Amino acid sequence: MIRGLTLFLLALPIVFFALAASGNRLLEIPAFLLAAIYAWVWLRFRPSRFVALPDALEIRWPLKRRRIPRNEITSVRLIEAAELWRDIGWGMRVGAGGLWGGFGWLWTKRRGIVQMYISRTDRFVWIERGSQRPWIITPEEPEAFVRELGTSDRL
Repeated sequence: MIRGLTLFLLALPIVFFALAASGNRLLEIPAFLLAAIYAWVWLRFRPSRFVALPDALEIRWPLKRRRIPRNEITSVRLIEAAELWRDIGWGMRVGAGGLWGGFGWLWTKRRGIVQMYISRTDRFVWIERGSQRPWIITPEEPEAFVRELGTSDRL
């Protein structure tokens, strides 16, 4: 689903540029605007890698990095979509979504705000952080990621 939506959205600026080149110069504005938004999402919203380090979880984007010390992580588990929706209830995304995935905050009925960086709709990794916001992510190899980061209730 995310792949199809991403392909559709990536085609939009191309279509606008093509129509602008064929005479409708007004479409250059939305074409450049979409291209700029897409670049911003790629560089600042969509993580390129989740790395389990000995002392921290590091989230890497092309233009920034964030570290979550392991002592702030209280549990890590693999969770499927049906179980996730039972646990969090209804949710609403606040941030970037549709292009390459969903990134930012997910406001949920049962858990409040959850930090979200997902690029597929299955095999999520749920990270509890004590009194801080939980995270939901989709690393490339979620099972290995959970094993590496630790699965105990108290890390």
